[in-house]
Amino acid sequence: MHHPTTIRPEDHAVFGPTKMGKAALFQSARLLVGLNCFEPGQEHGLHSHAGMDKVYHVVSGRGRFLLADRELDMEAGTMLVAPEGVPHGIRNTGAERLVVLAILAPSP
Repeated sequence: MHHPTTIRPEDHAVFGPTKMGKAALFQSARLLVGLNCFEPGQEHGLHSHAGMDKVYHVVSGRGRFLLADRELDMEAGTMLVAPEGVPHGIRNTGAERLVVLAILAPSP
């Protein structure tokens, strides 16, 4: 993808039949901007990152943010920040596809 330019993240969504789809929208040494795309019932289990913070912003769909020992409702327009070392994940509990913008800094 050529930058700088405007984009609609959902136009770059990639879905997999058995696991979450991923699409990188931008990456540098300082920042990764990507999409996590879920079919109904798919999830990205709890995990954490050393030395890296992550921001999730829901583009479309609904589901649950997994955060340490909690689950929080998510829908289009909601955002979650997972600081370094905090376990986090996503579960699509809805009946439609779920598209989530994921921003990581610094870039992995």
